[in-house]
Amino acid sequence: MLRIHFTAQDFARTRFAPRPAPLQELHAALATAVAPRGGPLFAPWRGRVLRALPAAAGPLADLVPAGRPPSFLDVLGDTLADGFRQIRATRPGLVRAELERVHAAGPAPRWLRGLHAGDETAWRTVQRAQQAAYETVLAPVWPVVQDLHREEFTRYALAVAEHGLAAALTGLAPGSRLHEGVWEWPGAVPARDVRLDGRGLVLLPTFHHPAGPLLQDAPGRPAVLTYPAGPGIPPAAQRPAVPAGAPAAVLGRTRLDALRLLAEPHTTTSLARALHVSNATASSHAAALRSAGLATTTRTGRSVTHRRTALGTLVAGGGPP
Repeated sequence: MLRIHFTAQDFARTRFAPRPAPLQELHAALATAVAPRGGPLFAPWRGRVLRALPAAAGPLADLVPAGRPPSFLDVLGDTLADGFRQIRATRPGLVRAELERVHAAGPAPRWLRGLHAGDETAWRTVQRAQQAAYETVLAPVWPVVQDLHREEFTRYALAVAEHGLAAALTGLAPGSRLHEGVWEWPGAVPARDVRLDGRGLVLLPTFHHPAGPLLQDAPGRPAVLTYPAGPGIPPAAQRPAVPAGAPAAVLGRTRLDALRLLAEPHTTTSLARALHVSNATASSHAAALRSAGLATTTRTGRSVTHRRTALGTLVAGGGPP
């Protein structure tokens, strides 16, 4: 069982990653490809991936013997280059300690000894391997992963607004529960207790790892929980388009119109006028959007001004009202 211990400060610092992280998704996909996860739905995908991986990606297998990845590979970055910069910035002592941990059972390949010594040629080998694996495994489906992430982001935000943070968290993992500040995931392997101690938690969905949560717990940084999401099958390069009316089906037509109007600041009165509703109704829509994290409200004297947030722009699609 995975038990994550929250303080009040941790609840305040829990957030959802606004975008997918290419390296995290890649590592989740590779972990699924080399282990019997996902059952028959993933079997054909696993075979295709393993046959297609180029030789240049081989060093990644050396880095993760027996499914035990070194912790310095787990980074959040919006691009491959950003993720690799974060990996390369890892303290040399931590790199050495993690390589020794994952290869404790036997000798490491020769090139990894160079990585242990901080050799730049070895680091370039890692970068080339990640790039080669990404181009083969993720690049063809990355637009689909981005769409899935936006949908999951929106679902989580609306769950928080409607039911609160506790219900939104447990909704990410059927069978989990939040009790007295401890979020419990039954069946998670390996069993562990993680104390956030004020660092907070970042929630990151993965669409290639259906077998349970992956937790990055680096000292001095927010913990990152990568959890299974999506339809439970590997993303395909072609995916049906999301119907244009899907946001309206979730928010309601008038509330979606309000969200799109709030690309520019509006007072309650001007919002009501644009929506052709009463001030009270406009205020209610703004309050609901604010509770969901889709809009902000600023008060100046007796006047209030509403404007949508970055999440609101994501949900609205950036389109005009």
